[in-house]
Amino acid sequence: MNIKISNFSCDITPPIGHPLCAGWYPPAKAIGDPISAQGIVLQAGDEDAIVLCALDWAELSNQDYNRWREDLARAVNTEADRVAVHCVHQHDTPWPDREAQNLLDEHDCPDVIMAGDWCERIRANVAVAAGTALEQVEPCTHISSGEARVDRIASNRRVMGGDGKVHKVRYTKTQDPELHAAPEGVIDPMLKTVSFWNGDRKVSSLHYYAVHPTTFDGTGIVTPEFVGLARNQLNDEENGVHHIYFTGCGGNITAGKYNDGSPSNRPIFTQRILDGMRASERDATLQELSRLSWQVEDVCLPPREDLAEEKLLNVLRNPEPGAEKVKSKAALMLTYLRRWRSPIPITSLRLNEDIDILHLPGETFIEYQLYAQEIRPHGFVAVAGYGDLGPGYITLDRSYEEGGYEPTDSFCSGESEAVMRKAIRDVLSRS
Repeated sequence: MNIKISNFSCDITPPIGHPLCAGWYPPAKAIGDPISAQGIVLQAGDEDAIVLCALDWAELSNQDYNRWREDLARAVNTEADRVAVHCVHQHDTPWPDREAQNLLDEHDCPDVIMAGDWCERIRANVAVAAGTALEQVEPCTHISSGEARVDRIASNRRVMGGDGKVHKVRYTKTQDPELHAAPEGVIDPMLKTVSFWNGDRKVSSLHYYAVHPTTFDGTGIVTPEFVGLARNQLNDEENGVHHIYFTGCGGNITAGKYNDGSPSNRPIFTQRILDGMRASERDATLQELSRLSWQVEDVCLPPREDLAEEKLLNVLRNPEPGAEKVKSKAALMLTYLRRWRSPIPITSLRLNEDIDILHLPGETFIEYQLYAQEIRPHGFVAVAGYGDLGPGYITLDRSYEEGGYEPTDSFCSGESEAVMRKAIRDVLSRS
């Protein structure tokens, strides 16, 4: 099979004053480091191209997520179902959702989630970059896969008590000594890397690790955070190699056990992730690339049972000033409630017979990543989360009984677990 690859990247740094994280954090007041969209385009024989793209944004949800897939697809002459777009989920970055902002505009709350047409212009720029990349297409003859344990970053947010309920919540910034002392809990400690080669020359490396990629936030200072800084360093060191980072199923995973919110932790975590990336590539296994396949399974994740249109509209109608964050959340919830029957894609890229890259929506719990690996116990399964963020947190069914933070912030119900597991099993079984 004649397989080709091309890389693309584009600056997606917001202007000063633009909203960050759907207005849940202060707007951009400074740029710590630029942020970017980075991706690859794969072409196999006469088949339509496949696009994998990672954005240094907090989230991308609902119809805006679909527009990104559609625009990238048009740029490379493929179908939207063959495009996977994922956010890295650094908090002090944008979260576009045009329909939610339109709801806020209708209730005299402009520029809370998005300001002007900047997000649309950025989407167009990234599509142009993807299309232009086809002018630099080159053969992809080999792939490599490797993994390495990351030292002292990930920990489970949900610290359980003896009664089977969440005892305490380990947020990104955690200063409670009891939570620092508690075990890491259920995590995936391994950083996985899949690299693409033209002969003996590495072209692209895709890195996957599951953790909320934040040391401290709410500053208004835009940053790619420690995962993006580590990725950027590798790009600087390996001129001509395109390193891309994808966040895995980090919905219930933070650095809270090891992070007290001190600014000094960002360079420490950057080095730890960088060490993991290097080790995963150093121990990688190289093989000739003979085939690839792409599978899609559409899902509809039921909304939370307590979401009601009139209740959410009443929140938006509240005339009291200073409630923008609450109204933003209501607008996002209402947008999801109105569109939840519009399918969300779960996709899988299989390389040869033993390497799978699974693409999931939402802030998905780590258990889904571990489940995917159980389905292919003798294979190599890398997982990207944070696709369509319309559903918000995708918890387990039992999470609602256990309590904790995520069920109160999720937009979909516990019934979503069965839908997700079936789709993951189906898409990996068909690849």
